[in-house]
Amino acid sequence: MHLLFALSIVTAALGTVPNGEPAHQPQLAVNGATVALTYGAGHAIYFSRSVDGGKSFAPAVQVAESPVLLLTRHRGPRVAFAGDAIVITAVTGKGGTTAGGAPSYAADLMAWRSSDGGKTWSQAVTINDAPGSSPEALHGLASDPKGRLFSVWLDNRAGKQRLYGALSTDAGRTWSKNTLVYASPDGTICECCHPSAAFDSAGNITVMFRNWLGGSRDLYLAQSKDGANFSRPRKLGEGTWKLNGCPMDGGGLAAGAGGIVTAWRREHSIFLDRPGEPEREIGAGTDVAIAAGAGGVYAIWSTPESIEMMAPGETKGRAIGAKGTFPAVAALAGGAVAAWENAGKIVVGRVR
Repeated sequence: MHLLFALSIVTAALGTVPNGEPAHQPQLAVNGATVALTYGAGHAIYFSRSVDGGKSFAPAVQVAESPVLLLTRHRGPRVAFAGDAIVITAVTGKGGTTAGGAPSYAADLMAWRSSDGGKTWSQAVTINDAPGSSPEALHGLASDPKGRLFSVWLDNRAGKQRLYGALSTDAGRTWSKNTLVYASPDGTICECCHPSAAFDSAGNITVMFRNWLGGSRDLYLAQSKDGANFSRPRKLGEGTWKLNGCPMDGGGLAAGAGGIVTAWRREHSIFLDRPGEPEREIGAGTDVAIAAGAGGVYAIWSTPESIEMMAPGETKGRAIGAKGTFPAVAALAGGAVAAWENAGKIVVGRVR
């Protein structure tokens, strides 16, 4: 069989994980040949940079440490390039106990920025303007070439999970008053699925989230021109997923030359979907991530046996010979770079 892409694994990209803590939730961003990688381990957020398109990575730098750092199941840090800066967001907080002695914590969505390529990082800036309103730690981050950023997250300031967002127009130094993007008429959106955000070429913002309506847990898109006023969300896909529980799987969203493209899970199947077009099943598995580049769309997800990927020109995913969970992917000029968890470490691979 002719292979449309090959994967070369970077086995020593990150060195050892500090303090031997298991590493979780890798996330990637690309600016030319520079690749930004962030992940969490223990109570700390780490950053590593590649300047050769993901062939090699510098030793990890600690961005921040917190008594409470929410990781696993798509929680954890996000990273984006914003002009000359690199911005990382994550939910951190302080732990405590309830009056009855049970453990509790207060958590907020924070942002850190670096103007020297990730060598040093600023003090944290709080994004959510209702203290302690993001304890689920499920959020997304997007940026555009003008240095704007948009963060979207699950927020419980009203007692139920709603979708909120905030815009930064100065590369993460400050953030706008929070915007209510969507509140479900059934009381809450899906409580444990991460949302995503993307800027298109015209500067419009698209957010994707898993809703909870009439007992169904389907993916929806909402769009905005200014980050403050969002359209009524529209459902993705023809089918529906009746589920009395949360799949903890929010899917992936990207904006490329062909417009907005999404990938998400319904039951055991992974679908690729562009707004206004029929959904297309591309494989089976969980935890899909997506990237759009000049060559087309990359989708990556996990199965119990391996990481699977669909590259531009392919219609289905296939195993890439690596075992792992929670993959991420970002497009490069001549391919893509992918990262995932495996046995408590972060593995990075180049797709060419």
